[in-house]
Amino acid sequence: MNQEKIMKAKMVSAIILFIISLIAVLVFIGLYVDETHKTQQTYREKYLISIGEARDEINTWLEKQTDYDLHYNMVLSEMGSARTTVFLINDFTDEQKAINELHYCFVKYPEQMKSKLEDTYTALKDIADNLDKGYDEARNIVETIDKKGM
Repeated sequence: MNQEKIMKAKMVSAIILFIISLIAVLVFIGLYVDETHKTQQTYREKYLISIGEARDEINTWLEKQTDYDLHYNMVLSEMGSARTTVFLINDFTDEQKAINELHYCFVKYPEQMKSKLEDTYTALKDIADNLDKGYDEARNIVETIDKKGM
């Protein structure tokens, strides 16, 4: 009889320990999901800040029409930052491709991109305003670049 009570006590202890462990695992899963969501939100915010900064640099140059190289390099830097950040965002594949190609055009074809700055400003403005048409506009800019030319 004593042996049965000991075994029942061990089983009850094991079940209680299992329930506590299960609750702990569920809490940690919830915390992980919450932290992942916060991290993704931070990446989106940083991405939109970089897009906004690039847009503002283009706008500054369009208004003043001075010191093109400085503003172009600033746009190039901000586009590089946006390109890096957008790859950290989940479920953003098409947007990643559009931003990557636009950044590539800024790096590879600076002379052609000079004539596309107004269109790029519009595309980046729409992207910063969370409009999907901004990515279509960016793709259209990339398509108009002569990849064989300078």
